[in-house]
Amino acid sequence: MGLFKNIFSSEKKETLDKGLEKSKTTFFSKLGKAVAGKSTVDDDVLDNLEEVLVTSDVGVKTTIKIIERIENRVAKDKYLGIEELNQILREEIAGLLSETNIGEATDFEIPKDKKPYVLMVVGVNGVGKTTTIGKLAYQFKNKGLKVVLGAADTFRAAAIDQLQVWADRVDVPIIKQSMGSDPASVAFDTLESGVKHDADVIIIDTAGRLHNKVNLMNELTKVKRVMQKVIGDAPHDVLLVLDGSTGQNAFEQAKQFTAATEVTSLAVTKLDGTAKGGVVIGISDQFQIPVKYIGVGEGIEDLQVFNKYEFVDSFFK
Repeated sequence: MGLFKNIFSSEKKETLDKGLEKSKTTFFSKLGKAVAGKSTVDDDVLDNLEEVLVTSDVGVKTTIKIIERIENRVAKDKYLGIEELNQILREEIAGLLSETNIGEATDFEIPKDKKPYVLMVVGVNGVGKTTTIGKLAYQFKNKGLKVVLGAADTFRAAAIDQLQVWADRVDVPIIKQSMGSDPASVAFDTLESGVKHDADVIIIDTAGRLHNKVNLMNELTKVKRVMQKVIGDAPHDVLLVLDGSTGQNAFEQAKQFTAATEVTSLAVTKLDGTAKGGVVIGISDQFQIPVKYIGVGEGIEDLQVFNKYEFVDSFFK
């Protein structure tokens, strides 16, 4: 069981356990029905397990991978009891996540050779993008880092106002212009200010409109190009925020955004209010983009750095 050792504080692990409670309860209720009356992992169990995983929002492609891995285990071991299925699932899902989340962080940290570290945040409206930015700013500031926010979602006045609320709450500076301003101009000003004031981290909010993928692509490309006039290799991370409670819709959003721009990491929010926690497994695997953060509560400290072993342990506990 060494793979599943705790590396979070007990308080954070408790928050994670609680945040995944609905997903876990629903999953094991379905799993219990799938294996009822069975003593060994046979074809019927695997067929039922496939249905359980798909209906738990793991996604079809990822489910097939998991089932194939378990079939290989069954073929090797010849006889696998139902009581072992839980542990096998844990190991195979952790293994699958390991292929994407290589070298994952264990804390809110930034590369020491990038200063300022520029994080561009993308995602549709309503997924918790602004909240995620605010919570990231809080965590980075708690690490003793100087943080600057850039309100480059100028399409909605509410987006600017919401980011201002978080900037005030966390007590970090925000660079903004009026609604309708050029987002690239806001990003440029934010990076200039960050460099001037020796910031460690710059977080840029961007518009979350998907009604026209070409416009989104052009806008994000322009924002990146203009940022590079100030910092040549910016942004250092493009973080896509997805609402875990939307299940398969989160897959579609990931598909749209990864087609529109390069995405280098993911944050999956609102996992505490849903039974769709399996979406984390599927999205991470299907898009081969590491999940960096997960939201497991409404509190300012309830954004956690994603750790595959802790996640799987909480899900299958």
